[in-house]
Amino acid sequence: MSKRKRRALSTQVAALPVRRASDGRLEVLLVTSRETRRWIIPKGWPIKGVPNHIAAAHEAREEAGLLGCVRKGRIGRYQAWKRLHDSFELVEVDVYRFDVDSQFDTWPEKGQRSFRWVDLKAAADLVDEPGLAKLLHELAGNEDVFAD
Repeated sequence: MSKRKRRALSTQVAALPVRRASDGRLEVLLVTSRETRRWIIPKGWPIKGVPNHIAAAHEAREEAGLLGCVRKGRIGRYQAWKRLHDSFELVEVDVYRFDVDSQFDTWPEKGQRSFRWVDLKAAADLVDEPGLAKLLHELAGNEDVFAD
């Protein structure tokens, strides 16, 4: 029996934008993908020479105009199919907590995406990516991750 060498999955980075609503509930921001208009979280490819959590914050700024503090430690990981020009690729997505302070009036992808603030359970129900939905359900059951 021959051993087949397994190719490592490409990695993307994502920000999970969070804030506390006026009633104290935790909310997350979802954005739509540009092409299919599915609900997702801001994500993209790592940036050479830039730590992954900072690259995730860059995606939150570019896709949703968010300003805030990104946490260095990954809060989760999931797998998703990335639509490329002529194919699909399975990627691993590392997710970083992004505490939102404010939103700019304008940003690079404003008008190309919609956004919505929802609680974690609603977010898990809205997203189409099974791995992201599972991660959001897990986080909803463990909001201690967002205690500080």
